[in-house]
Amino acid sequence: MERLKKVGDVKARNSSEIKSSPIGLGFEKLDRGLFDPEKAYDKVAKLGVKWIRIQSGWARTEKVPGVYEWEWLDSIIDNLIRRSLKPWVCLCYGNALYTPAAGEVFGAVGCPPIATETERNAWHRYVAALTRRYAGRVELFEVWNEPDGVWCWKHGPDGGEYGEFVKATAAAIREGNPAAKVVAGAVCMRDLGYLNDMLATGAGKAMDYLSYHGYWPDELEKADRVRAYRALCARYNPAIRVIQGETGVQSRSDGAGALREGAWTPRKQAKFLARHIIADLFEEVSFASYFSCMDMIEALNGMVGDKASYLDYGYFGVLSAEFDENGIATGEYAPKLSYRTLQVIASIFREDFSLAELPVQFMPPGRSMRVMRNDDYGPTVVLRGFRKGNGSAAAVYWKPSEILTTAYESTISLEAAELPREIRLVDILDGSIYELPPQMREDNGRGRILFHHLPLKDSPLLLTFGDFL
Repeated sequence: MERLKKVGDVKARNSSEIKSSPIGLGFEKLDRGLFDPEKAYDKVAKLGVKWIRIQSGWARTEKVPGVYEWEWLDSIIDNLIRRSLKPWVCLCYGNALYTPAAGEVFGAVGCPPIATETERNAWHRYVAALTRRYAGRVELFEVWNEPDGVWCWKHGPDGGEYGEFVKATAAAIREGNPAAKVVAGAVCMRDLGYLNDMLATGAGKAMDYLSYHGYWPDELEKADRVRAYRALCARYNPAIRVIQGETGVQSRSDGAGALREGAWTPRKQAKFLARHIIADLFEEVSFASYFSCMDMIEALNGMVGDKASYLDYGYFGVLSAEFDENGIATGEYAPKLSYRTLQVIASIFREDFSLAELPVQFMPPGRSMRVMRNDDYGPTVVLRGFRKGNGSAAAVYWKPSEILTTAYESTISLEAAELPREIRLVDILDGSIYELPPQMREDNGRGRILFHHLPLKDSPLLLTFGDFL
């Protein structure tokens, strides 16, 4: 990168400046009060993301049978909407008023109200009241969280059982708001059998979206998974669309939760975010959500009365935190490098853009007097294109090497034809915009350009043609 001339930075855009976007962020765990949202709202809005996933918090809302205390949730939803953010609500978790086991679990996590008629009726009333209250403000409602994991379906995951729960919850959602959209799945495991069992109950007919969670090291794994999900859903309801509801990783090596115990750093976290969110765009999901806004305790396996069991600190946030003795996130909520990376992606991939085939291809490896090794080539490098309605285009590329063990830098050479001549190279990680020196581009004057020995990294770089930014 040192041969390039930096000419600017990708402009940060507030969510209020963006009309539509496929980029989202998790704002979960306020059902358990694990951070102070007032300190986070403006910082989230400055990211330029649009979709914000929150949890409904049945146990926090209904503490006396039939009495709903909405004020805490009203405040969250109103604050998000005021900043031009779009909340979507995950309906969860249990409630000890109706499900005794929920009283033993921190946050009533993983205790679905399905065992008795009393539980089922109470859940129905609560869901209908919630969707009725937020009609016109919240459109998407998700049925539970990660029901295919034993941490969120503690008596043991069962696709058929969850499918029946989806159907019943969808009926309650639409009783409260007939215009609401139902999101189901929130699946995190690779198990088409579970998903098929769920859809076969008739749940597919009740759904508008399938959501999945993507916690795996290789971002390219999601391609076959999403395509398999789409194909299976189409057997039951061709109208079902796909949402990536959670993906993320730690910014340090001692965190709890998914992909824990890896040698994670703030820079590796930012690379993971960039590679995974852009790979979601390749699959044209309705939107992709990074988990999460904040460092927080994971709190999925905690037991009431055993504080040590739920003080399991996770460092997935794009905002850092300190913690008090109860595990509540404190401090200044300072942005990490991943915050800037998400801000760059949200700024670039907004509104009028689409995945596109571009007249761009790899040049065969060739040695140069200016380099000491051959360029990388072809199938060892990710290369995909996008277009915008203003005629601009962009090719994004990176080396999908192992983030935890490799800090990869190399070069590639590309050939492009019939694309706009205003060309820039953007580092997605920090938003730096570069001008290519003359020795890196060879224009034949008839529409073709050769790009010699462009930098290649293990995080996405964006070669833009025209006013793509």
